Amino acid sequence: MNETPERLTPERLNPERVTPERVTPERGTRGTTAAADTVLSVSDASFAYDQAPALEGIDFTIRAGEAVALIGPNGSGKSTLLKGILGLITRTQGSVSVLGASPAPVGAIGYVPQAGELDPEFPITLAQVVMMGRYRSLGWVRLPGKRDRVAVAEALDAVGLAHRAHTRFGELSGGQQQRGLLARAIASAPTLLLLDEPFNGLDQKNRDALIATVERLKSSGVAVLVSTHDLDLARAVCESVLLLNGTQVAFGPRDDVLTLANVQQAFKEVGVEIDEHTIVVPDHEGC
Repeated sequence: MNETPERLTPERLNPERVTPERVTPERGTRGTTAAADTVLSVSDASFAYDQAPALEGIDFTIRAGEAVALIGPNGSGKSTLLKGILGLITRTQGSVSVLGASPAPVGAIGYVPQAGELDPEFPITLAQVVMMGRYRSLGWVRLPGKRDRVAVAEALDAVGLAHRAHTRFGELSGGQQQRGLLARAIASAPTLLLLDEPFNGLDQKNRDALIATVERLKSSGVAVLVSTHDLDLARAVCESVLLLNGTQVAFGPRDDVLTLANVQQAFKEVGVEIDEHTIVVPDHEGC
């Protein structure tokens, strides 16, 4: 019998409260079949801005508890794909479904933008930023209640920032801001998490904290799609890689896709090398 993958709740991230089942390639959480475990399905999808084609021929799936690294040069369509999954831009072809539904069920997707997308001068505390993750479930009328405050507290604890709850967001370091945005996504109890360059500019402490949090999310059954040029991150948390350059260059198991030939095809306009940690592109600020 097909089952919907379990929704994440913030309290499930506390290892003292629950020991989640690991997802394996053969079986998902609770022993469901791979088909039933599919969280995101993108089939022959193309996207456009004001009818101008931006990304074409995208075809991949993510199952519960799996992570896919999204890699490509600047302007390759990484942010376009994330926005297309969110339904923020026009899909001109193909299909996108989350938990078998299109549009995605309310609250199914958590999105972590780059920290710079939130004005650091806006007078709001970290806890208030995280509470934004609860607004969709609150609706227009209901005010946050005890359940929402508990969800915010547990999300902050999950990213190791409970002690900074009442600090103004703009006073946090860049790494703490990024972890705060991840806490906002966690508070919404997503099934699918979209991360846009989450590790840019982070020190090792914040990198390690983010990796640990993403691993716990995966263990709880969350599917993750992360835009990154950091191969350490891809190797640490991602089972598969999707290479883009205006279209889909390659998709599959991480070690099969991250070959020099595939990466050079994706970055064909510039010289490119792969070292142990990153994709090295001269005069390129990231991918």
